[in-house]
Amino acid sequence: MNQSETNLENEPRRAPPPPPPVEKTEPKENFFREILRFSIIALLIVLPVRVFIAQPFIVSGASMEPTFENGEYLIIDELSYRFEPPKRGEVVIFRYPKDPSKFFIKRIIGLPDETVELRGSKVIIHNQELPGGFTIEEPYLPTNVKREDYLTTTLRDNEYFVLGDNRGASSDSRIWGTLPAENITGRAIVRLLPITRISVFPGDATNATAL
Repeated sequence: MNQSETNLENEPRRAPPPPPPVEKTEPKENFFREILRFSIIALLIVLPVRVFIAQPFIVSGASMEPTFENGEYLIIDELSYRFEPPKRGEVVIFRYPKDPSKFFIKRIIGLPDETVELRGSKVIIHNQELPGGFTIEEPYLPTNVKREDYLTTTLRDNEYFVLGDNRGASSDSRIWGTLPAENITGRAIVRLLPITRISVFPGDATNATAL
């Protein structure tokens, strides 16, 4: 055996290095990390719903009384009108044509290509199916408020005629003209507040019959 081999055998064996210390994550760090992750997921879910599907709306004013009172909290369906047009009798929220920064709530009375005739307290609709006209029944109007209006308006293929239920206190198509379809944001789908008046499709009168 040579000298180099003898020296190797006589050298003491070195213990393996200890494993690196395990980093301990504080419970508080885990908590805040989970909160952050939950918040991001919630935003990814809520924001598209808020922007493209539904949004809140608070009624301001008396133009839709007694159907909607001042301060009531509504949820607006923004999706349905992407697939089908508004119907007569539906309550819609839209951007005011004279100032798009403001939102109004009114009821659809006249549809595209129809002629709307206001004759005293009657609303008469002339269309292709009934060119002689028919008077619509309006059970949602307050019984203690009477208003006489005389006006005839013919709508184009992208226009609607809207009125407030409280005709004596409403700024609507009688005053500022027709409503372009592109200004309509959506329809009232849920009334959340006040709790005593919670309802789905509040004020919907699409089943109202013609006289």
